[in-house]
Amino acid sequence: MSSPLDIIVPILMGAALLWWIGRNMSRQAMLIATAVTLAIIVAVLLVQSAGWR
Repeated sequence: MSSPLDIIVPILMGAALLWWIGRNMSRQAMLIATAVTLAIIVAVLLVQSAGWR
């Protein structure tokens, strides 16, 4: 079983990294990067919940 920290910490770290990288990006590029990042996070969580570690 995974604890809530297993989900919260990667999301927060991803958000911090995206903010750091995106400081010099245009608004449209930032929105695209955010959508891609969220899609990757959801995919990883789905794979983990399916038991494919």
